[in-house]
Amino acid sequence: MPGFSQAIELDAWQELQKHHQTLGKDIVLKNYFEKDPQRFQKFSHTFKNDADGTEIIFDFSKNFITEETIQLLTKLAKEAKLEQLRDDMFKGEKINFTEKRAVYHVALRNTSNQPMEVDGKSVVEGVNDVLEHMKEFSEQVRSGEWKGYTGKSIKTIINIGIGGSDLGPVMVTEALKAYSKRDLTTHFVSNIDGTHIAEALKDSDPETTLFLVASKTFTTAETTTNANTAKSWFLKSAKESDIAKHFVALSTNESEVTKFGIDKKNMFGFSDWVGGRYSVWSAIGLSVALYIGYDNFHQFLAGAHSMDKHFKETPLEKNIPALGGLLSVWYSDFFGAQTHLVAPFDQYLHRFPAYLQQLSMESNGKAITRSGEYVKYTTGPIVFGEPATNAQHSFFQLLHQGTKLIPTDFILAAQSHNPVENNKHQKMLASNFFAQSEALMVGKTPEEVKAEGAAEELVSHKTFLGNRPTTSILADKITPATLGALIVYYEHLTFTEGAVWNINSFDQWGVELGKSLAKKILTELDESSESTSHDASTNSLINAFKAKLT
Repeated sequence: MPGFSQAIELDAWQELQKHHQTLGKDIVLKNYFEKDPQRFQKFSHTFKNDADGTEIIFDFSKNFITEETIQLLTKLAKEAKLEQLRDDMFKGEKINFTEKRAVYHVALRNTSNQPMEVDGKSVVEGVNDVLEHMKEFSEQVRSGEWKGYTGKSIKTIINIGIGGSDLGPVMVTEALKAYSKRDLTTHFVSNIDGTHIAEALKDSDPETTLFLVASKTFTTAETTTNANTAKSWFLKSAKESDIAKHFVALSTNESEVTKFGIDKKNMFGFSDWVGGRYSVWSAIGLSVALYIGYDNFHQFLAGAHSMDKHFKETPLEKNIPALGGLLSVWYSDFFGAQTHLVAPFDQYLHRFPAYLQQLSMESNGKAITRSGEYVKYTTGPIVFGEPATNAQHSFFQLLHQGTKLIPTDFILAAQSHNPVENNKHQKMLASNFFAQSEALMVGKTPEEVKAEGAAEELVSHKTFLGNRPTTSILADKITPATLGALIVYYEHLTFTEGAVWNINSFDQWGVELGKSLAKKILTELDESSESTSHDASTNSLINAFKAKLT
């Protein structure tokens, strides 16, 4: 970006370094709360979702921040031209400059039909046409109007994709299971390991199974291989002409789609300005619309649109996704944090951390600035997570008493979709949500341990240093609109990180290297001769595999 290459060149970065040196010497979170009874009010923000009126509280108060920190972080964002980059994205400018593409997933959830253009051409009508097609098709399948080749209704959906064509739909269908059509079984196949497709097919009936083949180019090796395996399985019972009733394509490559046997009327397209990890809002979300119904899918889009509006229009000082992204930069580059934990206290969100892994690490796992220089600071935190309370019995020990600084997000919905035993389970879940963030902050002193009667030799082992930063996210309920907003919070958080680090968050060249090498090796695996064209380790492993395979 014109004006700077390295974020450390910015005045605000230098000021933040001095601020960190001062702050880092005496930052004790529990003391901050004792000194300032209004700290929660100052550093928490409530998002009101225009789509369904629900709220999400984002509490940043248990983080290593003061009012000066927020001022300096927002100054950094402005100097890094975050606002300009954000506005360019919403205008359809080609901010993905390495691939010369717009980054316009925001247009996919433009439920208020605001004017949106790429290259001077409106995209609103095209997006709405695809949505209308998805609505019509999903309603036909869900109502039983759509029949298979023997006249039976569809009972099983198998989505075949990989990356964003899999992670998004898997996560959303699981997260919104409470809204699903329970007599419709869904499977998601992504792994090229034959076990994945084999297990999905074992319990499926070709007469009542619908396959969604999700590949923009319809040439993705893993997806097309799995799709052809599914096709071979299907044709053991049916004829070529029956494929049109049981396979649809989430793709734009009409020639390859029709060559496969899919009717072009059953193609659901999307543009090249839709990145894979942002594609659940597009035709890639067809499995979601089928599973939870189009009206709920539309609410999902509307909730996302509401958070887009907040990100686009709210000043940075109160801009929730921007603040989340700036805190990530703050911890990564000034405190040396290498990881970020997302722990949802909601079983339906069990795939949410995996989804965020791709969103964050594929976007910002970059080391080259927009000017082509190697960065002089840390980018792209390692994101991980599991649903609590299970996580408390696995890796929370490391959070409390380990040597690493791990900024953590805790997510909870106040209202459960399953309020069993008069909300007893939900209250127990919530008690852990509140207790964990408090415990990570306050810890336990040696004096407190001694007061509990611990033996002297155990005092140090039972002492907790505390002072571990957390962000608490409290929603009313995980509705389709709430989930949409929550995903977009993390999308724009990631966008903010990339803007400050001055990297392109929207290409993924690192994904391609291994794929291209795999294609070459695949041909060698079909040859009888020994492999000699690689390093000694790779050659030996290939040859050992070939010997064991036969």
